[in-house]
Amino acid sequence: MAIESFGSDTLSVQTLLQTLTEQTKHLYSADSVPQWVTICIAILVALYTRRRMLIKLGESGSASSGLRRLAYRSLERILWPISMLIVLWAGQFVLQLWLDDTPILNVLVPLTSSFAAIRLIVYFLRKSLKGGPLLKASESLIAGIIWVIVGLYLLNLLPQVVAALDAVGVNLGDFRLSILSGLKLFFLIIIALTIAGWISHLLEIRLAETKALNASTRVGLIKFIKFALITIAVLVTLSSVGFDMSTFAVFGGALGVGLGFGLQRIAANFISGFIVIFDRSVKPGDVITIGEQFGWVQELRSRYIVLRNREGVDTLIPNENLITSEVINWSYSDTNTRIKINVDISYDDDPEEAIRIMEECALVSDRVLKDPAPVARLMEFGDNGIQLQLRVWIADAMNGFEGVRSPIKIEIFKRFKEAGITIPFPQRDLHVKSLTPEVLESLERLIQRQKESDGGQSEP
Repeated sequence: MAIESFGSDTLSVQTLLQTLTEQTKHLYSADSVPQWVTICIAILVALYTRRRMLIKLGESGSASSGLRRLAYRSLERILWPISMLIVLWAGQFVLQLWLDDTPILNVLVPLTSSFAAIRLIVYFLRKSLKGGPLLKASESLIAGIIWVIVGLYLLNLLPQVVAALDAVGVNLGDFRLSILSGLKLFFLIIIALTIAGWISHLLEIRLAETKALNASTRVGLIKFIKFALITIAVLVTLSSVGFDMSTFAVFGGALGVGLGFGLQRIAANFISGFIVIFDRSVKPGDVITIGEQFGWVQELRSRYIVLRNREGVDTLIPNENLITSEVINWSYSDTNTRIKINVDISYDDDPEEAIRIMEECALVSDRVLKDPAPVARLMEFGDNGIQLQLRVWIADAMNGFEGVRSPIKIEIFKRFKEAGITIPFPQRDLHVKSLTPEVLESLERLIQRQKESDGGQSEP
């Protein structure tokens, strides 16, 4: 239904009320009864469909795979408006066989179609983008654009607006770029990228459930598939609007020059990311040390990795650094890691007894392996005492080292105290080469006072 123009530039209140009455009189006419019945049936079918889908979701529970549950959630969001739309379409087709017009359904069908489209696009966006201001802005923008298009359609202004947008443009070779074609290209690319992101999300869920692939290979496949889908989506969209694909030859040359200068580091990080992923030198969950940074690998991204330290702080390290710098991977080929604990004892104590106590104290931590067994060694005779070292093995370096060292050190301190073994303080010798007369005089007075204090009050 198209709402007709009022037909005059100035309208009185009476004329306005009369026009509104004429425009809405079909809502309570005799021909409106079967239309309202169709609408009620469509609502009941939509509610029943949604109820059945919710029951299906409840029955699936946590036993369903991530992909199946995602499919149920997708259908739950779009199935009930689509089922309502199908009933409205069918009712409109049947009623038009004996009614001249179905104005109510003519309005409700595009509104329901818009609602279904908004829910579907917003769902795809939420699966393609991370939550945040960008997602909220995208949802509001898309919903507003769809409602504007529907409003123009109902006002019978859509053809005029489309023609006006298509009239303004420029020629780029054989391709004419107008405002309309630019908007089409923009929104088609957005839709294609959204669908590509959604498909990659589904594949990511499927690959995550595949136990035959390790974490590094899964990440590499996901990134490669996502990159390929985005590239295909952009190329197909450009081709669909008549864009000359040979233009990419010029664009490729410009891109090559850009990579040689400003984009060199970005390209290096991007390529290094794929090298790291496919050679499996670093993967999510590994414990690594690179430079001064130590932590657990949380994510492998196309440009950087996310390394989380003991304080819970995430550090973004460019992928290029993993290729050009020395990286210590504590869990690369074997998760077993040796921890060293240094302890000094006095020269008056028995080192053999101290070694025995240290080896017994090592088993106070449940994380210490019994095979290889803990062992203590006398390392050297230091300036302040005898230097001993306890060596233990753990199998879970990803859980940190201080959680093992701390209880062992506490137990060693307690056992040494019980056994009378002392941990020496640093010893320093002071050699005085020369003193000024003033300093010597002050020292003599100080020594004299100390003697008087030790001998009691001096006689008058």
